[in-house]
Amino acid sequence: MSKQFNLREAASNVSDGALLALGGNALHRSPIAFVHELIRQGKKNLSVIKTAGALDVDLLAAANSLDSVYGGYIGFEMFGLAQNYRKGVQKQEIVAHEHACASVIAGLRASIYGVPFQPINGFQGSELPELTGQVKYVECPFTGKRTAVVPALRPDYTVIHVNIADEKGNAYIEGAVFEDLIMARAAEKVIVTAEKVISSESWAVRPQVPGFLVESVVLAEQGASPGSCAPFYSIDKKALLDYLKNPEEYLEEVREAGVHVQHTSG
Repeated sequence: MSKQFNLREAASNVSDGALLALGGNALHRSPIAFVHELIRQGKKNLSVIKTAGALDVDLLAAANSLDSVYGGYIGFEMFGLAQNYRKGVQKQEIVAHEHACASVIAGLRASIYGVPFQPINGFQGSELPELTGQVKYVECPFTGKRTAVVPALRPDYTVIHVNIADEKGNAYIEGAVFEDLIMARAAEKVIVTAEKVISSESWAVRPQVPGFLVESVVLAEQGASPGSCAPFYSIDKKALLDYLKNPEEYLEEVREAGVHVQHTSG
């Protein structure tokens, strides 16, 4: 059975208030086309899980679609700060559940394992546990040592952008997978956007994301732009700088645009 839908159909399944894990890392292979569609559909009160976010998170903040973020880093790397996200946090319009990248991963792993929390090491000397409440301490039942733990993170949806997928939802990422595979296993449901959608009979490599985990697959060429998706395209420096100079104009163009990809299921 085909799981292929267009972007509008796939995004319509995401409810206001949903908890989303967004794949990719900072400006690399993030599901930007899907974020655009969430904004076009006027989704509100979304929460996002991301180890390192950039345009995806900042766009949702600029569109007043964002309620909270569980993240280790939100910024535009060499291009500067995520100003809309920062302003939203400063104005207390967005709740920042600040993590280290490793503790986001630990929370996702807890969901994969079906446990309420995950032990983690490395917070010694940090004030982050006391400041955020996302890290607690328990006594290890085996050693008696004080051990840091983080709560499970269970996304309603994980959305990842991949190089290749098929109509059954099988997906393949070329190069660094970042946390995408962990996010896919931790989520209630998974949406895949892909640069190419091929026939399931044409697979020449083993898919990293099996189709049985995936609810929807969407053809989204240039779906991570103006970020990169190796080896197809690199970061569009000019487009990112234009966004940072005038995010309102960028948002207006997003809202006026039609569906990023018109391809529908057969």
